Formats: sequence, structure tokens, C-alpha cells
Amino acid sequence: MTTIFSADWLIALSSILLIDLAMSGDNAILIALVCKNLPAKYRFKAMIIGCAGAIIIRVIFTIFAIKILSIAFVQFLGGLLLLYIAANLLTAHKHQTKSNAPATLLSAVKTIMFADLIMSVDNILSMAGVASTANADEWSLIICGILISLPIIICGANFFLIILEKFPVVIYAGGAVLAFTAAKMVTNDKMTAACLSPFKTYIEIIFVIAVLLWGIIKSYDISPQHK
Repeated sequence: MTTIFSADWLIALSSILLIDLAMSGDNAILIALVCKNLPAKYRFKAMIIGCAGAIIIRVIFTIFAIKILSIAFVQFLGGLLLLYIAANLLTAHKHQTKSNAPATLLSAVKTIMFADLIMSVDNILSMAGVASTANADEWSLIICGILISLPIIICGANFFLIILEKFPVVIYAGGAVLAFTAAKMVTNDKMTAACLSPFKTYIEIIFVIAVLLWGIIKSYDISPQHK
């Protein structure tokens, strides 16, 4: 087995980093959407704590990557949960309460960790696959890859958060991205792919439109109590 920092190890690490970064754009958008409604002084703290917790969860679940792959409907159910999270994030600002900031911070951290896990199933499995086929210590590759990608994801989330502050309407684009990701998860599950793949495009369109319509309706308070 190749030692750490050898040429083969660095090549395998580069592959894992490319996979992680290519598949983490949605995660950065999610983090920004979750932190948008927090007080400014708590946003960066929520990102750091949430991402740190997400890293720990990713490492733990990577150990069970093969078992995760063999469980039926994992991605399907995860996609439905992500769809709910996307819709909830678009309307969260309409349901804010006067609860204290730490409680809101804790809620944001839990959402980041939970949603990151849902969205990272493919990511985890891909990294585990590369690491297992590389002639190098696989756990050092996975852990280093995740740790290096963390600051890049946080920077991406901060950038998207700045855009959201200046152009609030962009929140709908973020919700659409999450809904699209949810649709891909639902249609790519090993147990549903065969019957849902022919309708993949339609499901993606339906998910995106449903989330956007839900966000628009809620933003105008179209409900019996607001008539």
C-alpha cells in the first residue's frame, strides 16, 4: 500500500477533491439558505459548527458506505426529505418567532447537518469508491479530502449569502436547485430508477415548479387566516 503524500496518494486525493467539490455546490447553496435568516453575528458560527458536524457524520457514514448503497429507497426517501427542506427554506422567513438566537442557531446547525447528510449520499459513495480502488491508505484520503473541501464550501456559502442579501429573489433560484437535486435523488435510487428514469425530466420539472409555487404562494400569505 502506498504511503501518505506519495505520488499515488496525491493523485487519488486530487480525484477525491474533484468529486467532492463538483458535488458540493448544492450543499453550499443549502448552507447559505439556512443561514440567511439568522442574525449576522451567528451566521458564520452556524456555518462552521454545521459543517464541522457534517464532516464528522460524513466520515462515520463513509465507513458504512457499502451498506448504505445496499439499502433500498435511501436516495428516494432522502429526495423527498430534501424537497420538504427546500420548500421550508423558502418560507422560513414567514414563520420566524421571537425565540432567542441560540435556539435559532441550534436549529440552523441541525438543518445543515441533516440536509448535508441527505445530499451527500452520492458524494460519500463516490469518494469511498475512489479510495477503495486507489493503491493508498483509503481513510487518510477520505478524511483529508473532506477537510480540504470544507473551507471551500464555506466560502461558496458565504458568497451565495452575499448575493442573497443584495438580491433576495435569488432565494428562489436556490430553492429550485435543491428541488432539482431532490428530483435526481428520487429518480436515481436503485429501487426506483427502473420505473422512474423514463420520467426523470418530468419529475425534475414538477419538483422545481412545486417548490417555486409553494414559495410564491406563501410569500403572498395566500391562506384563510390572511384573507
